[in-house]
Amino acid sequence: MDERSALGLLAGRIDAAGDDAAVIDGLVITTDMLHERTDFPEGTTRYTAGWRTVGASLSDVAAMGGAATAAVAAYGAPAFDPAEIEAFVDGASDVCELVDAAYVGGDLDSHDEFTVAGAVVGRTDDPVFRHGAEPGDAVYVTGTLGRTGAAIREFERGNVDRGNELFRFEPRVAAGRQLAGVASAMMDSSDGLARSLHQLAAASDCGFDVEWDRLPVDRAVDAVADGEAERRELSTFFGEDFELVFTGPRAVVEANREWLDTPITRIGRVTKGGVLADGDPLPDRGYSH
Repeated sequence: MDERSALGLLAGRIDAAGDDAAVIDGLVITTDMLHERTDFPEGTTRYTAGWRTVGASLSDVAAMGGAATAAVAAYGAPAFDPAEIEAFVDGASDVCELVDAAYVGGDLDSHDEFTVAGAVVGRTDDPVFRHGAEPGDAVYVTGTLGRTGAAIREFERGNVDRGNELFRFEPRVAAGRQLAGVASAMMDSSDGLARSLHQLAAASDCGFDVEWDRLPVDRAVDAVADGEAERRELSTFFGEDFELVFTGPRAVVEANREWLDTPITRIGRVTKGGVLADGDPLPDRGYSH
């Protein structure tokens, strides 16, 4: 059983599962696990690892339209290097400070591979779920796409400073709060834009038709991509960008655009069925552990 099948099994057994985070009586709670082998390429600093570990869970809170309150992390490694632990905590603390949350502690344990798990709690009185998209709605994304894919290419080329810089994304907590009450459905793009659209389509029983030329591809992608095929791969299927993918009535979203602190781009529309790009099927493919 792969990761998606396992998550589907849990969604069928746990009523609060199925979205980026659980919302119970206004409390938002989420957790994410990351491994050195699959999530931190060679050259990733412990500071960046701390930032990214907690940032992934902060992004889940953002996707629910929540305000982040506090974060913790569990840290496992073959050996405890004081400088590495302090750098990890610095990264975790700094990404929390960026979104007005607090890093409040965690746990340490020995492990044969550097492995971490972050958890965040937040609050919302008006959560946004993955279901709720309606045919006729527009579909939008925040920020730009492909930043993490470009980071991986930079790490592979030995440009570790640039790779670390691109790996430290800004969780869209402020945008998520501002979109609560505006968006009809929302999730983050941690699995990639294409897979996110398929997940939203399944949750809302709808379809999507997006336009390739509308996708806001990050300039870092153009610096590393070898042709249009790789450009699309990094921006649409690679994943781990942690932007928000959301739907809503176009007139309502556009009327609120000037109040948003984060740039948004309309990339297409909600339809009755099928996930398409320029009228052709968009494969359900993206990031998986």
